[in-house]
This record gives sequence, structure tokens and C-alpha cells, in this order.
Amino acid sequence: MLHQIIDRRLAGKNKSIANRERFLRRFRGHIQRSVSDAVRDRSITDMENSKSISIPRKDVSEPFFHHGRGGKREAVHPGNQDYLQGDRIQRPPNGGSGEGGSQASKDGESQDDFTFELTREEFMQYFFEDLELPRLVETNLTTVPNWKNLRAGYSVDGSPNNIDVVRSLRSSLGRRIALGGPLVAKLRELEAQLCDLNKQPNDYLPEIKLLEEEIHHLKARIWRIPFIDPFDLRYVNRVRQPQPSSRAVMFCVMDVSGSMDEQRKDLSKRFFILLYLFLTRNYEHIEVVFIRHHTRADEVDENTFFHSQESGGTVVSSALELMHDIITKRYSPNEWNIYCAQASDGDNWNDDSPKCRAILESQILPLTRYFAYIQVAEPEQNLWTEYENLLDTHSHFAMKKVMSAAEIYPVFRELFEKQVHA
Repeated sequence: MLHQIIDRRLAGKNKSIANRERFLRRFRGHIQRSVSDAVRDRSITDMENSKSISIPRKDVSEPFFHHGRGGKREAVHPGNQDYLQGDRIQRPPNGGSGEGGSQASKDGESQDDFTFELTREEFMQYFFEDLELPRLVETNLTTVPNWKNLRAGYSVDGSPNNIDVVRSLRSSLGRRIALGGPLVAKLRELEAQLCDLNKQPNDYLPEIKLLEEEIHHLKARIWRIPFIDPFDLRYVNRVRQPQPSSRAVMFCVMDVSGSMDEQRKDLSKRFFILLYLFLTRNYEHIEVVFIRHHTRADEVDENTFFHSQESGGTVVSSALELMHDIITKRYSPNEWNIYCAQASDGDNWNDDSPKCRAILESQILPLTRYFAYIQVAEPEQNLWTEYENLLDTHSHFAMKKVMSAAEIYPVFRELFEKQVHA
């Protein structure tokens, strides 16, 4: 009897997912360059949409065997109604036999680029590839630890999605050998006796009939042994183990004072939108604290941070003091990786800039894993000058300038490029 095993576990809708992954791995360099080029052609808020990627066709060609030049050979081309053997065929006019393209080719040959569509997830994967939060460490186990499911052998019960097919078949084979082995051996013995008696069938008719009935009975017993039994099923066993928490908090500090015109505010918002997408996509345990400031600093929600029209004078130290106060009350450095990204045009009240440097040096930087300052104006204002004094003594402090939308992504990659760990 023919036995069949049907795997009813759910599979993805994309039946060629394995081939697609191999293709993406093979042409990773081309895709990364295409994604980088695509960044310049779309807005930050449109980043999560899918994107068509083009690769030169010559780079995706496969090697193949073919006839080399020279020699003598004949070929029959189907559908030919114009020429006979020995006829001379005129060379086509320039550009007459091209294979596509918007411009004529000098030698009459051209090839279209190979174009395919990256999904939203694939585009974001390549967009944020090789980026990470610098100096992120695993903190100690907290009172509510993170749990991770780890494999711990096999069990005889579990969810159908966790069935281990190979282990189950191995158990089935062992059971069938254990139950059917003695019967098969007995069957072979009886068949050998029957073969000997059949040499003289007239002398042993009763014995032959008895052996045939016993052989038939044994075959039925062997046939009734099931190919697979619920007893054979083996499931992957998983246990929950507490894991160290890599919780992180990012403070987004944006200047909304009167000196920040709409263009500078737009650059700041674009940078923070990109940062927010990066954090929420790449990190599970991440919190974002939004702080807006002019003469007064306020902790606000995401919608207010990006859309509020409030403005005023400039006192940057108010934002740093509020940030330190929030860290003290809610985010212990022993349990949290603390990060900050500050965006401003650098224009600050003169007496306040030295105070900002002092707060940053004595209170903020000792508690943070990384602090990035982005200036959205070209002139180096007094805040930039004060912050520059911290670069040589604090390796986890960075400063960059962003003057146009095209510079946002390159600067972002410089600030959050994945470090090579020794």
C-alpha cells in the first residue's frame, strides 16, 4: 500500500522566496548603490514605500557554453521564408537591430537594464544596513527581564507548527523495525519452507496449504503496522530563559526658536523622522523622548514635536536641564542605554552657551552612551564653538552640519555607522 505524508504547516505566499533571497545576496552591492541613489529622489516621509531597482543586464548574465568563433557549421532557423542556403544577407542599418533603449546605438546593439521591485521590508533593510546605535551594551537583568525562547531538545507533545519531520520519521522507522522485524524474519522462514515443499507438491499438499494460510496471516499483520503513529511524533521543545535587557532611550532635542526658519526646521524634522524610522525598525526595546525648546523646554509627544508651530527666543540650556531631570527620574544609566540627538542652528544667547557646555560635560555626557549634535546652518555660531571644545576629550560626542536635504542621509550614516568590534 502506498503511504503519503502531507505537511500541512502554513507556508508563505511567496513560493520563490528562497530564489529571491539568493538573488538579493548575490547582487547586494548593486542593490545598496541603487537604494542610496533612491534616497536622493524621494522625501524622508516616503522612505517606507517599495522601490524599483535597476541592475545592468550584463551584471546578471549567467555563464553558458556556446560555439567559439571559427569552424564551419550550419543552422536551420524556423520561420525563414526569405532566404535560401548560400544567399548573402545584407548588414542591417545602424541601430536597426537594437534590443531596446531610448537612444539609438552606434553598432546596432543594446540591452535594457534588469528592473525588479524591492518590497517595503527589503528596501528598509538595505536602507538601514550597517547602521547601529554606538556603544550599545546589555545591562543587568531587571525586575521584569526579557524572555527568549531557546531550543531544548524534543518532546512527545506540542504545537503542529513545531513538528520535527526528520525526528518523527526516524521514530516511525524504529517502531516499524521493532514491531515488524520478528514478523518479517518469520515470514522469510516460512516462505523458504514453502519453496522446499513446492518441489514435491503432490506429497505435501496439506502442509503447503497450512503454510500458505500462515504466510497470508503474517503478511496481513505486517501490512497492518501503521507507517506513522501519533506515538512517533516528535516536537521541537523550547524553554523560556531570562536574557539581559538591551533597553535604550533616545532623546530627540530640537530647537524651535525664532532664528530657526522653516527651511532649518524642515531639515531638523527630516533628520529626526529618519532617526525615528531607524530606531523603531531596528530595536525592540527602545523609547523615544521628544523635547522642543526655545526660551523654555517641554517634553512633548510625537505629533506635537513634528507639527507644533510654537516659537520664541533661544535658551538651549533649558533643554539640557530638562533632559538631565528626566534621566534622573526615569532612566537609570545602570538599566538603560541613553542616547541623544540635538538639532539646532547654533544661535544661542551668548551667556547661555558656556552654561550648555558645562551641563553637557559634567551632567549629560557621563550618563550617555552617545551624543550627536547636528547644526542646520552654515555659520559656526557660539554654541558650535563651545561644543567643539568637547570633541577631543569625549569620544562618544559627535558634531555634524546639514545644509540641504541631500546631506541628511550621508550625515546620518556617518553618525550611526556600525563599528567594527575587536
